[in-house]
Amino acid sequence: MQLLRSRLRTCRSRRTSPPNSAKVTSFKASVDAGRASRHARPILARLQGRAGGQIIGGMPAFRRMLGATFITAAIAIFTPAIADDTGSFFAGKTVRIVVGFSPGGGYDIYARELARYLGRHIPGHPSVVVQNMAGAGSLKAVNFLFNAAPRDGTVLATFSRGIVFEPLIGHLDGAQFDAPKFNWIGSISEEVGVCAINASRGIATWQDMLTTKTVIGASGAGADSDAFPIVLRNLFHLPMRVVTGYPGGADVNLAMERGEVDGRCGWSWTSILSRNREWLTDKRIRITLQIGLAKHEDLPDVPLLTDLVSDPRQAAAVRLIVSRQGIARPFAAPPAVPQERIETLREAFDATMRDPDFLAEMRSQALDVRPLGGAAVQALMRDIYASPPDVVKLARDILVDMP
Repeated sequence: MQLLRSRLRTCRSRRTSPPNSAKVTSFKASVDAGRASRHARPILARLQGRAGGQIIGGMPAFRRMLGATFITAAIAIFTPAIADDTGSFFAGKTVRIVVGFSPGGGYDIYARELARYLGRHIPGHPSVVVQNMAGAGSLKAVNFLFNAAPRDGTVLATFSRGIVFEPLIGHLDGAQFDAPKFNWIGSISEEVGVCAINASRGIATWQDMLTTKTVIGASGAGADSDAFPIVLRNLFHLPMRVVTGYPGGADVNLAMERGEVDGRCGWSWTSILSRNREWLTDKRIRITLQIGLAKHEDLPDVPLLTDLVSDPRQAAAVRLIVSRQGIARPFAAPPAVPQERIETLREAFDATMRDPDFLAEMRSQALDVRPLGGAAVQALMRDIYASPPDVVKLARDILVDMP
């Protein structure tokens, strides 16, 4: 018992000792991430009172008391220090979510909904605001996040899910980033994109698209609205012309209403449901194709792009291109942000995805929530960038924009 009292006194002194608080915080972040250092593991073993998997001690009652006492002491040591560190950093600050498109489109809507609830789950409860930074299909925002954004956890960004694959399989000039080096916070949803054509054009099916000329609107190179029409045109020799340069999806929709373009390919199905449902109910558009890793349950009779490709090599390349749909609404932080803050932001993101108020709001707007956590997105990025070279080359060839 004298030894126990001595250890508890040591624990209490550590709890109140300022020089040790940084060490405790660092240790907790490592444990939370599942990467405890070789120095941390012996500390944890001692605090749990274990050696070789067996509890140290004599009588069973004493062993239980010893284990419970040390675990309680460990909680008392670690939890306040971590809460104080993350809370003191974010308290009174503003977290910005940069959106790579103009207001009113799907990426903008998802970012604004996340911003409404994310702050309540970050220690210190910072304000969260949205800043639109449209340009080059969201390339401007991606380059900003990688090269110029503060690396302290106060800036996140969302951008075209396809733009982050450009250095691997695209042909986009001006990409100044390395996607796997971003600190990925999470993705709110998977997605199925569709080709939606103005009904006035008389195009109702995929077979019609194979033979009838269309003009498709797009935001910029690397965006779904640009990449997917190029894939369709190259693989199936569609009589399709793509007009790029629109700042965002809402601007393409206006162009459809004005008759400047006939439709969109790569338009998120959930964006149609949440922002343009009346276009469906009034039969102003026809859905001719869906683009994703699997069919959406709402569209059982609409053909899926990956089902139309019969050549195995081409099918593998198309799946690589379409894999972006698995992270339909991605959010990332810059490289080199302190890891404990990244973990805090990831935990806050995950908590927001479970927040009943957030989920109710998303349901009310018909916005899909099928989240993927930050660590899973990080792993997906590493896997995609490690794809076989022959598949990568073919994907690049398929994405060449030929007149």
